[in-house]
Amino acid sequence: MEPARAWALLEGADCVVDAAAAAAAVARVSAEITSRLGQLQPLVLVVMGGGVVFAGQLLPQLRFPLDFDYVHATRYGSATTGGALTWHVKPRAPVAGRTVLVLDDILDQGYTLAAIRQWLLDQGAAEVLCAVFCHKATGQPKPLLADFVGVSVPDRFVFGFGMDVDGAWRNLPAVYALRGTP
Repeated sequence: MEPARAWALLEGADCVVDAAAAAAAVARVSAEITSRLGQLQPLVLVVMGGGVVFAGQLLPQLRFPLDFDYVHATRYGSATTGGALTWHVKPRAPVAGRTVLVLDDILDQGYTLAAIRQWLLDQGAAEVLCAVFCHKATGQPKPLLADFVGVSVPDRFVFGFGMDVDGAWRNLPAVYALRGTP
């Protein structure tokens, strides 16, 4: 995307979660996860590329030993609506018998995270928990609900805090919604 177009999208968007609220949500989620997993040494998997900002801010706040790896699976690519699941990278770390915590940017329709969770269970994970920074309030049933949620966002196309709009603005410390999206 050309820089001028990226700036125009940002200038024409609505801030739906400001940077202070995002930081507070990460702190709250880290406390919830530490309370639940603090006596274990889970395998933490970040879903690339959107989950990287959430993971980067969350991991230093987790006060227990953990193992770390990542997965890269997506339904979006450069589109604004989801399609078929594409696996780019599966975890290298063994998951059999492990408690696994999956970190992702957003629970939208839930199909990507549900597929990742099912794959991990099929590989023998003892337990799979999911933490998302955003839960999109779609009003539709989802195949999975996250165990830990940072913030809720409206049913609009959102970007920032790891989520992109046509490749741009993952690096924003806040979450924005495109105007003119449902």
